Amino acid sequence: MQTTFPQLLLKHAAERPAAAAMREKEYGIWQAHSWSALAGLVAQLAAGLNQAGLRRGEHMVVIGANRPRLYATMLAVQSLGAIPVPLYQDAVGAECVFPLNNAEVRFAMVEDQEQVDKLVEIRDRCPQISNIYYDDPRGLRKYSEPGLDSLDALIESGQAFVAKNPQWFAAEVAKVQPNDVAAMFFTSGTTGNPKGVVHTHSTLLDRATAGAEFDKLTSAEEVLAYLPPAWIGQNIFSYAQWLACGYVVNCPESAGTVTIDLKEIGPTYYFAPPRIFEGLLTSVMIRMEDAGTLKRKMFEACMNVARRVGPALMNGEPVGALDRIKYALGNLLVYGPLRNNLGFSRVRVAYTAGEAIGPDLFTFYRSIGINLKQLYGSTETAVFVCLQPDNQARADTVGVPIRGVQIKVAGNGEIMVKSAGLLKEYYKNPTATAEVLTADGWYHTSDAGFLDVHGHLKIIDRVKDVGRIKGGPNDGAMFAPKYVENKLKFFPFIKEVVALGDGRERVCVMINIDFDAVGNWAERRNLPYAGYTDLAQKPEVYQLMKECVEKVNADLASDLLLAGSQVSRFLILHKELDADDGELTRTNKVRRGFIADKYGVLVEALYAGKTEQYIETVVKFEDGRTGSVSATLKLSDAKTFSPVKAAA
Repeated sequence: MQTTFPQLLLKHAAERPAAAAMREKEYGIWQAHSWSALAGLVAQLAAGLNQAGLRRGEHMVVIGANRPRLYATMLAVQSLGAIPVPLYQDAVGAECVFPLNNAEVRFAMVEDQEQVDKLVEIRDRCPQISNIYYDDPRGLRKYSEPGLDSLDALIESGQAFVAKNPQWFAAEVAKVQPNDVAAMFFTSGTTGNPKGVVHTHSTLLDRATAGAEFDKLTSAEEVLAYLPPAWIGQNIFSYAQWLACGYVVNCPESAGTVTIDLKEIGPTYYFAPPRIFEGLLTSVMIRMEDAGTLKRKMFEACMNVARRVGPALMNGEPVGALDRIKYALGNLLVYGPLRNNLGFSRVRVAYTAGEAIGPDLFTFYRSIGINLKQLYGSTETAVFVCLQPDNQARADTVGVPIRGVQIKVAGNGEIMVKSAGLLKEYYKNPTATAEVLTADGWYHTSDAGFLDVHGHLKIIDRVKDVGRIKGGPNDGAMFAPKYVENKLKFFPFIKEVVALGDGRERVCVMINIDFDAVGNWAERRNLPYAGYTDLAQKPEVYQLMKECVEKVNADLASDLLLAGSQVSRFLILHKELDADDGELTRTNKVRRGFIADKYGVLVEALYAGKTEQYIETVVKFEDGRTGSVSATLKLSDAKTFSPVKAAA
């Protein structure tokens, strides 16, 4: 698509001036913003920023939740030929220092007092920051920080300029070219400093339109934007595709109201990482555990039918008349009300990405009539590489290459991609750019996988993470940690898992329980506990986890390729893994190597056959203080099974 984001904004404003572009919930009421009103706001912001000194090619950081004025700021920055750089709003100040200095950022737009405080705190390490604008003025009235001003003041100054120069904005937008840089997204930096992934208008819009064509998206779609705009997944769905298609983006009131807002909006197009789907399913299972006997038995009976025939019905495969009647009854009694309760009653297309989703979790949603599909992509590929067709969604693949994508598998099993959506470069990092982009335009994904006989891509794990068991009865067997972790995370009682085993003779795992789910389970059994650490070490909880692990082992035994990945020993960690403690990325992916080093004493205890091990861990609190959590952890064995041939 040879156009730019600001040009698409003006196109929608000209063709559908009164149509809703965005909605924002404020004080419990949804407020709509039309395309013409949004274009006017963007023009005023662009004029204000231009007068303040923002210049073509410069970077401007944007930090906050999804808000119309945040989106308008990004469009205003792009209209001037400058480059918006969204950063995670939950990142601590120290994490922002490198991106701010690397991108030589002078201008920042932040959401509220919390974000202002963050930038003020690190300003001595980022002395080039000259202008900080805030959207929400609460708590900021008495601040006298140099260069600090409200977004309202910026809009006011731009308003006066636009009134005197009515043609200026359109002329500025016309100067921006499709191959100009449109945005920069910083990677999570799991192995060092984060890298700035540079994308042009052309790369982002090419992939946005390819994805829209694949799923026949129109301006009639409704989207709920609730994930961090700094994550390219959210950005492509609620920004790039929003402007490409012209549909409505809805911004929830707050993180705490997302579930309610989801039900009120009833999106037709939905996107979430596996963690969100896991959380929703956990809440369903907790409610069913608390339900009466009759309701629980009805749910179980209907879900047995759904698991057996639901996915086949979704894929348009033949299903017997009796099963169709049973499913229709289940839809009336359970699946329909459940979809409505989750806010998915109008969903036409739902995607999950960011990391692999557990097969059982994936099948659950499709079995109750939600068209959940997987896609494959990354920040560097502008997300859309492979998508699943509606009638070919399978738990063990991530779809087929879509328009404009070529895929090949390197000798070491690594997936290589070529498309018009590839990054231009890593900012100021030619060495890293050369490592991922070949001279003839192929991108190294670092993922191991293969194309099956139907042309679907299967991802096994990260190339560096796929290992081998060494020694013992499973010597030489493949070990895919992410696959094992995802199978365990299907259980509502398990929130996070770290699997270990490469180069060792058996697999061991460290588990984070889901505090809400296990707490609810414990309360119903009159099992007292004093907090997460106490609950995690209860013998009854260990027995519960052992049952989960052994169910997964029985399942793995039927997979000849991964039967050697069965879990021999496990422990339950004394604290929840946390991004602030460096254990997760800001997109909530496990930093397996970091965790293995940090908890090295536990890893060695697992493999040494110990039954308990003392551990003390430093933790960081939300207010920046540090403390420590200590406990003597139990280490437990799990039953493994002989490999069996899966039923045909």
